[in-house]
Parts: sequence; structure tokens; C-alpha cells
Amino acid sequence: MAEISPLRRRMIEDLTVRNLSPATQQSYLNAAAKLSRYFGRSPDRLVQEDIRAFQVHLVATGCPGRR
Repeated sequence: MAEISPLRRRMIEDLTVRNLSPATQQSYLNAAAKLSRYFGRSPDRLVQEDIRAFQVHLVATGCPGRR
């Protein structure tokens, strides 16, 4: 079994402390993984402009769940 990265472990702890449902936690973790795959690096190495570019990409591609 693969070791959990410190960032993922911290995110899980933070989501648990916020008392989010397991389904919501999984959605957040999936979104973080998608962000990481898009840029090819860990989210903790991204800057604010990277996040904005990802949001623009999601809107442009009609991401599911967008209102």
C-alpha cells in the first residue's frame, strides 16, 4: 500500500476536524488529485495564479457540478 503524503494526511485531518461528511471529504480529495494531475505536481507547489488558471480551465471545459 502506498504511503500517504504529508499534504494529503493534513487535508484529511483538516476535513475531519471540520466535521465534513465522508462523501464531501472524498469530493475534496478527488478535486485536489485532479488539480495535481492537471499541473503534474503537488498542490502545495502551486501559486495563486495556477489555481486561477485551473478554474478557468474547468469553466472552459464545462466541468460537471458547476452551476
